[in-house]
Amino acid sequence: QVQLVESGGGLVQAGGSLGLSCAASGSIFRISAMGWYRQAPGKQRELVASITNGRSPNYADSVKGRFTISRDNAKNTVSLQMNSLKPEDTAIYYCNVYATSNSGGYYRSNGYWGQGTQVTVSS
Repeated sequence: QVQLVESGGGLVQAGGSLGLSCAASGSIFRISAMGWYRQAPGKQRELVASITNGRSPNYADSVKGRFTISRDNAKNTVSLQMNSLKPEDTAIYYCNVYATSNSGGYYRSNGYWGQGTQVTVSS
């Protein structure tokens, strides 16, 4: 199993900054991709940013130039630095990791979700 723990959510005024962090632990053999999704009330969950092995980071158009995703492979963590925040950024943010786990020699690949952290941006 792979467990994800998120931190860094909170309340911030428009134009402010906030940093999110996600740490993966457990029987991890390999992590292929890490990313951040968000979901606002009444809306579908959407990809915010992701980073895949061997590729440059990918960003949603709505956050491009304002958000920065980074990954520490040695620590199995992924962070999201959010600058110039807008009220429309308000949502629950979820960390997602696509990983291969190893349990008793049995390998399986799957996507894993963090518990979610609330980000609220006031006008």
